[in-house]
Amino acid sequence: MMQAFFQFRDPLYFLLLLPIPLIFLVSTRAGTSLAIRFSSSRLLAGLPTSLRQRGLIFPLLLRFLLIALVVTALARPQWGTRTTEVETEGVDILLTLDTSGSMKALDFTLDGSQANRLDVVKKVVDDFISKRTHDRIGMVVFGERAYTQSPLTLDTDTLRLFLDWIEIGIAGDGTAIGSALAVSVKRMMKEKTKTKIIILLTDGRNNAGEVSPVTAAEIAKGQGIKVYTIGVGSDAAKIPYPQETPFGTRIVYAELDLDEELLRQIATATGGRYFRATDTAELEEIYAEIDQREKTKIEERHFEEVRELYAPLVCVALFLLLLEIFLSQTVLRRIP
Repeated sequence: MMQAFFQFRDPLYFLLLLPIPLIFLVSTRAGTSLAIRFSSSRLLAGLPTSLRQRGLIFPLLLRFLLIALVVTALARPQWGTRTTEVETEGVDILLTLDTSGSMKALDFTLDGSQANRLDVVKKVVDDFISKRTHDRIGMVVFGERAYTQSPLTLDTDTLRLFLDWIEIGIAGDGTAIGSALAVSVKRMMKEKTKTKIIILLTDGRNNAGEVSPVTAAEIAKGQGIKVYTIGVGSDAAKIPYPQETPFGTRIVYAELDLDEELLRQIATATGGRYFRATDTAELEEIYAEIDQREKTKIEERHFEEVRELYAPLVCVALFLLLLEIFLSQTVLRRIP
């Protein structure tokens, strides 16, 4: 990226200009004293002011102007272009999100109000995506089956739009953790990026799909793919859960099962880590920690091409100095 700029390399020299107004004021007052004294100034009161008399201050103005030019030259005005080259070693990240029916559970809060798990997950994941501007991020959703919601992309705006479209039950009500991990690994296997990460989030136990989660984890390990697993859900024995009835929606309290042992096993096998989020704050902290753990390597190189502008100022100041000397010694000379 190329950017034009103008700057003063040593702007502190402008402090030398601060006393100039005071010196000018003192000089003009001192210049009002008469070189030839009269017994009474009334003798000169009726005389008109000549053009030469009015111009006597002109050498003084020239002197202060050339001082200002010299000070500006000392501050080294520069005009140039600045080029920035950014080299990144990005990270490929697949966000694998559970959209099964159990994500309806109302044990989380969002902006101070009760919210289901998926709504909170979408908010936290959206914040996570907005921070990873140099990484390719994709998305896999799963329930009873798994599919790619978005391929790996640098277009975070489109990715966040795909995230917003996710709804509970779009992939069925079951929880196919093995299939979700297999789809994610398959998507990652085609990529040549050095660092590949899967962040798998679920609130249940593997009860659907034809692929074993352990087998999928072993394949991920063989491909050098690190898997972070996140288990979401309150520690309470009974979880508020909305249930549809012929008379409308009512809240029931149910026991929802989370297979933490499996999630921990997947993470350990691939060199990742298992996290547990029992509320919104913990979920935010988990994604923030993953963000810190998997930093993108960014190198910036700056090149500047600068043109010094002080020389013309010095030439003008020298001309003004010669002009001031000439005028002071000729047409605007004061009588001592």
